[in-house]
Amino acid sequence: MLKLLKYMHDSELVAKFQRSCGLFPIEEARQNGNCGHLPRQTPLEDRDETGIRKRGGNGHSDNGQQENNSNDKNLEKSYSVGVSGPQYEVRNRLLYFLFRVSAGLGHEVFYITFLPWFHWNLDPFLCRRLVNTWAMVMYIGQALKDVLKLPRPLSPPVVKLEKRVDAEYGLPSTHAMAATAIFFTLLLSASSRVQFQFEVGLLLAVVLSALVCLSRLYTGMHSALDVVCGALISATLILLTYPYWETFDRLQLTSPLSPIVALVLSLFLCYTYPDSDHYTTTRGDTTTILAASAGCSVGYWVNEKLGETFEPKGVLPVPLPALTFGGLAMGSTRFLVGVSALVLTRQMVKTASLFLLCSCYGLSTKDTDSRRRKEIEVPYKFTTYISVGLVNSILVNRLFIILGLL
Repeated sequence: MLKLLKYMHDSELVAKFQRSCGLFPIEEARQNGNCGHLPRQTPLEDRDETGIRKRGGNGHSDNGQQENNSNDKNLEKSYSVGVSGPQYEVRNRLLYFLFRVSAGLGHEVFYITFLPWFHWNLDPFLCRRLVNTWAMVMYIGQALKDVLKLPRPLSPPVVKLEKRVDAEYGLPSTHAMAATAIFFTLLLSASSRVQFQFEVGLLLAVVLSALVCLSRLYTGMHSALDVVCGALISATLILLTYPYWETFDRLQLTSPLSPIVALVLSLFLCYTYPDSDHYTTTRGDTTTILAASAGCSVGYWVNEKLGETFEPKGVLPVPLPALTFGGLAMGSTRFLVGVSALVLTRQMVKTASLFLLCSCYGLSTKDTDSRRRKEIEVPYKFTTYISVGLVNSILVNRLFIILGLL
């Protein structure tokens, strides 16, 4: 078993997957001995700004050797990052864009758009379920990283396509955890709310989760062990909590203590988050997630008290909305208005909270190191994203009413 775990955590396994998908480091790609199936590469200094080799007027390379025509065509189809950035060559553009897009399903821009979309266009109930599960699995996953402290794959031999989270530890993959949790929670929750073919939903959940998991190998950010553990942890958490989802929903919406617990517990978890031996983005990202979740939770409680939940009317499950031009136009307009409101809220509250906190501590808002200090990072991110959560759950639907979009 130990041998299997070491094999799954091996960086070479990730590198092999990348090569099989057509992603090569330039240094390896130009060594005929290591990659005999690849065309011979010219040194980086003999390439132009696009990454394609410079050619002499006689069709020969600078070292005087003639290149094979088929190899030239392959080289012209591949492309690489400039010398100043990560140096790699992509030989399968379809897989490159597929996995880069799939990796984006685990970033903030996806969460701040995908999750609210369900609230604005389909069913706030689904958004609430997704946010609750998302917050739970992400906190556990992020905390496990800083407790276990297992490194990410080594580069070389792995090509790393993302740099922002490279300083974080590897196991488990929170992308894999979030993807598994979100898509399967949506599948289990939507079956009682919306009419759809369960088998089709299951297929979509499996495919989308698998794409996100494989994207973490392709981008070089996680080992196979990180990804498998992330998916298994999420699956286990869903199985353990599923019998209590209805009970939690009822308490979240009706208990007078619900907003207090949501705020106090989230803030407590942010400040007691495990310390790391070096700065990483995990604490800040975890604060963002918990704060957004707490804001949404308070907002849903407020909506319930006001008697305006904006949930579908009639007997459940309801049919899916008809896919008409008018419906698409209305849904797109709601989405754009809603996202604009969230982005505006984020920028305004972030700027104001950073200014106030840094002024109190005599620090500059432009100093990156100052913004990373716990006494600055946690309160400014918590204030910012709890505001985003409140605007999403309370104000956006009322803005739709004012604008005639509901």
